[in-house]
Amino acid sequence: MLIPLTREKFDQLIPFIATGSQYGACWGKLRDFLRRLMISVVAVIVIWLLGSFLGNSAQGLKLLLGFAAGLYWLWSPAYWASQKNASYRRFQYSGFFRGRVLDVFVTDDLVGEEETVNNRGELVIVENRERRINVEVGDETGFRTIVRAPLQRIHKAIAPGNIAELVVLSNDRDLARITKISDIYIPKHDLWIGEYPYLAKDAFRVVSAQLSNRDPRDRETPRRRPNTLRRRR
Repeated sequence: MLIPLTREKFDQLIPFIATGSQYGACWGKLRDFLRRLMISVVAVIVIWLLGSFLGNSAQGLKLLLGFAAGLYWLWSPAYWASQKNASYRRFQYSGFFRGRVLDVFVTDDLVGEEETVNNRGELVIVENRERRINVEVGDETGFRTIVRAPLQRIHKAIAPGNIAELVVLSNDRDLARITKISDIYIPKHDLWIGEYPYLAKDAFRVVSAQLSNRDPRDRETPRRRPNTLRRRR
């Protein structure tokens, strides 16, 4: 099922200003925080040095820029999250998609490489790998897509046959060519799967509930499957 969304409704689902979950997703890990903190410190020092050359005439500007630079570690996740939202909001048309989970599997994905020196003084490259869940969803029209995310224990509840919902984006009025998709929502388990939480969760739950009442045929079909998560290399 694919239902076109009005621009007003789309703006509620993927807002201009980052939500709390989006801010948290861009906050990152400890190393990301330390990198932002280092940028803040260096920026404050540079602004202070430049201000000392300009004299008292630029005292107000130096104070303003120094304040913004000193808090870079705090406000930058909101900025980058809003930029991610903007990359999706540039599409002209969107639609609410409801299909089903077709397959679920786990992979070990390469997420980065680091150079280090071993005990013999040789330069070696260490691969950083992460176990990720892959959820394939589709519908009777033949549309299929896979969304990946870092694996969590709660993902064990996901099974083929579960209803899966997301937002699709396109520059075609009839949504014939899907360019981007959002994170996936599994209503049965109230689970979200994706690299980044593009959707405003409360607003999307409202849309999901409204359309569930509108189309009562979309109900969960219980299936017995002992282990739905399998590993692929």
